[in-house]
Amino acid sequence: MIVFKNVSKTFDDGTEAIKDMNLHIKEGQLVALIGPSGCGKTTTMKMINRLISITSGTIEIDGRDTSAVKEVELRRNIGYVIQRIGLFPHMTIEENVGLIPKLKGKKKAEYENRVDELLNLVGLEPEIYKKRYPLELSGGQQQRVGVVRALADEPPIILMDEPFSALDPISREQLQDELKQLQTTIKKTIVFVTHDMDEALKIADEIVVMKDGVIQQIAAPQELLRNPANEFVRSFIGEERIQTYLNDHSSQSIHAFVDSTVTRPEDAYVIDASLTIKDAVRYFIQQKVESASVKENEKVIGVLKKDRLLTALAGIDEEEAAR
Repeated sequence: MIVFKNVSKTFDDGTEAIKDMNLHIKEGQLVALIGPSGCGKTTTMKMINRLISITSGTIEIDGRDTSAVKEVELRRNIGYVIQRIGLFPHMTIEENVGLIPKLKGKKKAEYENRVDELLNLVGLEPEIYKKRYPLELSGGQQQRVGVVRALADEPPIILMDEPFSALDPISREQLQDELKQLQTTIKKTIVFVTHDMDEALKIADEIVVMKDGVIQQIAAPQELLRNPANEFVRSFIGEERIQTYLNDHSSQSIHAFVDSTVTRPEDAYVIDASLTIKDAVRYFIQQKVESASVKENEKVIGVLKKDRLLTALAGIDEEEAAR
């Protein structure tokens, strides 16, 4: 969908914001760009719709070099949600949401129903809110309008630049939940810039961790927590988050890891299906075995292998598990 090929950006003052970036954002995924201030995450996002020009390399959308597309055409096909919301105060909510379809020549009758549908999607009853003006809404409500305005003309790509960071914690959490739920319905390609690791872990399909204009790791949230690529990534995620995830994961039942297609009642090593993942790993290490039959209610239900559990723990090593 969106492909960066050896993209670099050097500003006029000599600052190298992005260094030889290669990145593939798949269609229908919500990808979070995260890293410390000055890492290049916002620059990366703004290069997609050419709010910032690239110095070298290419950015392609559906195989087409974006430098060959007129800026106005490119931006009208990319939704954009920013931290400051950017609603027009002199326009009603209905007019704000319908702005892009109107600019693209659609008649009001064509998008009226779409406006109502979108407002309903984010819990704003059209009959109550669409004739109001932005200043009559709370910050959280305004940000909801900002999100649906970006969806009004059904663009394939939506860029979101720290859209919830200025909100109070409750509104922010609600909007994160709504965005995650909304994405299951709309299946858009969303590039989401954030400085909040908890937010990225909560909403993203993939997380791109950046430092000094260089990608440090690209991974799904669970993989990022299990296997940080280096010490920077590990420290940026935070040891407490990693250990909380691993501890929660290791307390799960072994059921999901039992191979029920194989049953070996004659196996000398038998464990109970009620064991947690970590307890089962500890058993394998102490007994120096690689697999065991699993019994539930005195019946063998399958075979469990140590390597599957170690992969599940991914970060709790054998020495720790044996303690």
